[in-house]
Amino acid sequence: MPSGPAHRLVAPYADALLARDLPALDPARRADTVEFVATRVSTLPTPMFLGVTVIAWVFDLLLRLGSRRSFISLSTRIPIPFVSEYPRLIRSLAVAYVWERWPDTRPDGGRAPVVP
Repeated sequence: MPSGPAHRLVAPYADALLARDLPALDPARRADTVEFVATRVSTLPTPMFLGVTVIAWVFDLLLRLGSRRSFISLSTRIPIPFVSEYPRLIRSLAVAYVWERWPDTRPDGGRAPVVP
């Protein structure tokens, strides 16, 4: 498990966002997805990585200070340039990973029944 600054800053928000967007996603699958998102963020080109890290730092601070649920809800609706892109970045990486890795995933994150 990476433990760099990007992972420490991105993982809590990614985990909370996934818990809200995909509530039925297994904890192990959510942990794998958060790991993937944090790893991808840490491999961004330097200028983008620095910008994302600054935004992640602010989001992490606000996530720690307030109500997790209300902050996640508010953060996905903020119409401020660059700031509104952070939840979209996290969500797009997570959704792509979930449905690429586990195609049997339902829209709520649960496993679809296997039909023989």
